[in-house]
Amino acid sequence: MSTERIALVTGANQGVGKQVAKELAESGVTVLLGSRDLARGETAAAELGHGIVALQLDVTDAASIAAAATSIGERFGHLDLLVNNAGISNVGGGTQTPEENAGRSKASTASLDEIRAVWEVNVFGALAVYQAMLPLLRLSSDARIVNVSSGVGSLASNADPSFAYRAIYGPVYPASKAAMNAMALAMMVELEGTGIKVNLVSPGFTSTALNNFAGTESVEDGSREVVRVALLGPDGPTDTFTRWENATIPW
Repeated sequence: MSTERIALVTGANQGVGKQVAKELAESGVTVLLGSRDLARGETAAAELGHGIVALQLDVTDAASIAAAATSIGERFGHLDLLVNNAGISNVGGGTQTPEENAGRSKASTASLDEIRAVWEVNVFGALAVYQAMLPLLRLSSDARIVNVSSGVGSLASNADPSFAYRAIYGPVYPASKAAMNAMALAMMVELEGTGIKVNLVSPGFTSTALNNFAGTESVEDGSREVVRVALLGPDGPTDTFTRWENATIPW
């Protein structure tokens, strides 16, 4: 079994995932850069340099997930860190702003097909990867799962009429993140007492393809908390939902 610290970052050929992969590698972690399109993953890995290996991984494809888990097991023998980062906001390829998406995605008007497609990535994809990678995480002496969520998925925040992003809450992307949070809670409950830590992190309103680059924060700022939590040692906290260090998001 490899003695290296091994991390898998899903959806890492661009945006926050790519930046997280870069910073983890710079911290000495061997990073498996998960990408639905292997060629794009290999291009990103080549750009980022040493310590990063492209891995074909489509979180909506059971065969792809199983093949990735087998590859990790055969090459490294274990997994120390899983960053569930892969996500989409709509099926239009990120060509609309969050406000435009919200305008056509009210509870009464949202396309059920689009809801299913987004949830397939953001909710079921994250759970499917967790299920496949858990046996490898159990072989680590210091395992952690970081689920990249969003503050717009906070039910407590959206229930408050004064919440700044309440107007864009709807059943497509925001509710998918609320559901992802529920999946993360299920992981937390299952793994209590096992030593495997589980955390939720929001990168904030980061300028990426996810929001057609309408975000106000850089990918460096958006990735900061994800990386900080990912690098917490065995004594670091579990069961947290944060935006910045010591900035807790209500569920």
